[in-house]
Amino acid sequence: MRPDNRSPKPDAPVYEGAERLQKVLAAAGVGSRRACEDLIFRRRVTVDGRVAKLGDKVDPATAVIHVDGERLQVDVRLVYVAMNKPRGVVTTMADDKGRNELAEFIGNRVEQRVYHVGRLDADSEGLLLLTNDGTLAHKLMHPSYEVLKTYLAEVVGPIPRNLSKRLLAGVELEDGPVKVDSFKVVDTLGKTAQVELSLHEGRKHIVRRLMDEVGHPVTRLVRTAIGPIRLGDLRTGRIRRLTNAEVAALFQAVGD
Repeated sequence: MRPDNRSPKPDAPVYEGAERLQKVLAAAGVGSRRACEDLIFRRRVTVDGRVAKLGDKVDPATAVIHVDGERLQVDVRLVYVAMNKPRGVVTTMADDKGRNELAEFIGNRVEQRVYHVGRLDADSEGLLLLTNDGTLAHKLMHPSYEVLKTYLAEVVGPIPRNLSKRLLAGVELEDGPVKVDSFKVVDTLGKTAQVELSLHEGRKHIVRRLMDEVGHPVTRLVRTAIGPIRLGDLRTGRIRRLTNAEVAALFQAVGD
């Protein structure tokens, strides 16, 4: 019998520039190195679909790491930012018409070049996500992943009782039908109503066109959430980095 000179496959591939797993986890904010070693020992960490073990090395730029089933972003080159876009600002980093643009608010607070996830028209305001993670951005915008966007809208009232049922059932627009995932009246004041609606559509001006079609034009529109990320008390024109938990929740929202 010929001797088998083939080397056995290692349990975990080692990449150029790889670092010890516990060091990568600690750098990502999971906990101290000792705490991260304990997570690995308890089989609560997977790397590229394989249960990790002490001594494993990973390349933070390519490894897909989950802790307790939640995706952890360990590539320090990737950034995830939330912004409260003011009204009158166009969703672009450079506007050839001289209008107010995102770059004016980001300035040098984010060193990496980031791109917006979806759009808000100039007259709309609220939550905008910015990142240089193109894969996640694509999934968040693609309708097949059904990531909900929630809006608070001031509309012309009064609101009839059957409007919610009509919007949930679907309304035909010129470029196809659209229906909301949820709808409720938040407040009414004279001939104005404040409503909250969620939908996973991403077509241009979809909320404004939808409410126009049912006879309740929008006078003010604020996006308050994208999937699990909420606008909260972030002040107009301000930005903030997403927490590790929020980034993990975004990955979970797209099934990653």
